[in-house]
Amino acid sequence: MRTALARSDLTAIDARLAASDELLATGYPGDDGSRQPVHTVYVPADRFMPELSVEWARAALAAADGAGGLAALAVTVGIDAALAAEIAPRVLEKLEREPIEDLRIDFEDGYGDRGDDVEDADAVRAAKRVVAAGGAGFTPPFIGIRFKSFEAPTRARGIRTLDLFITTLIEQSGLPDGLALTLPKVSTVAQAEAMAEVAAALERVHGLPDGRLRFEVQVETPQLVLGADGTSPVAQLASALRGRISGLHFGTYDYSAALGISAREQSMEHPAADFAKQVMQLAVAGTGIRLSDGSTNVLPVGEHAEAAWRLHARLVRRSLERGFPQGWDLHPHQLPTRFLATYAYYRAGYSEASARLRHRLDQTAGEERDVLDEPATVRALAGFVLRGVRCGAISPAELAADLGIDDAALLALTHPRRPQEAG
Repeated sequence: MRTALARSDLTAIDARLAASDELLATGYPGDDGSRQPVHTVYVPADRFMPELSVEWARAALAAADGAGGLAALAVTVGIDAALAAEIAPRVLEKLEREPIEDLRIDFEDGYGDRGDDVEDADAVRAAKRVVAAGGAGFTPPFIGIRFKSFEAPTRARGIRTLDLFITTLIEQSGLPDGLALTLPKVSTVAQAEAMAEVAAALERVHGLPDGRLRFEVQVETPQLVLGADGTSPVAQLASALRGRISGLHFGTYDYSAALGISAREQSMEHPAADFAKQVMQLAVAGTGIRLSDGSTNVLPVGEHAEAAWRLHARLVRRSLERGFPQGWDLHPHQLPTRFLATYAYYRAGYSEASARLRHRLDQTAGEERDVLDEPATVRALAGFVLRGVRCGAISPAELAADLGIDDAALLALTHPRRPQEAG
């Protein structure tokens, strides 16, 4: 066949787009397919004990029993009775086996200023207790600390606490696989870049691989969403610190207060909070940086527990529906509704998602069907099911029975570039 363009024309186009190709390949690699926790539990540093997960599980189950059991609580918070009966045994098993997926030992707002000597001792003690928790089999899959911000008044203290914690862990037993570090109250890209420099320095001193110490950035200030020059600093983080940032966590109350929103109106579902989170989504789309919603400070305790449970369950589902698969929990009584709402979300959507994936797999095998999902939709469907499997809402046996594939095949559907890159 005769074409009009010469090879030199195509070579010129390739040269023009070389920088774009490089940016898309390296700056937007997509999610790496590893597990993301459904929540992060925050506890003040002085309250962390090796057996904390066990204690929270007991408190969560006792609270659910007081509400008539997990199935009854599920109905109370608005889950259909049939679905409630289906998920209750799964949530019971989850609370007994893995009540906390991600634990953050807090040296910031939940801890305050207790003086250098006290915080030094608590930082070392926290690291030793993490090691002890691992030895006893109590360590959540993800665990780490939130240290003080890199604002001028707290910068030195935050760096020292981080240093003591990391150094003690390495001296005691090495870093846990699921180590998570959280930098709060980030207002500028420079603060995150400074954290990256601290992480690199600790890696050099301790002989760690480059990039071992990744960290989460808390989006808690308006200045990170919209800078003084009219640009969005949060959108610059991924390219400025490529490979260093693992996630963006929204800080509901600091952010709302900074905007002058009254305490009564501060909420994860305030329009101002939704705007910030939409900017966060746009900023990290395709980069592999994960997103986490914030918390509700309305706790399910006392005479208002039922209303607080309904609120928490609704907010968990709302976050999931809006593309935030993770959030914060501040009290053990929030664990039942965290997992009930999460499991209900994935169980309710599993039948349709698995059927559409089954159609796609049948089409691949040569059988024509009446559903034609775009490749991006197939990835979204597979990602939905994968998250459900990873958190325990969907079992591997169901995956095999309904789709005829295992976790690895599902991961390949979700992230089709990964096998090529690995090769």
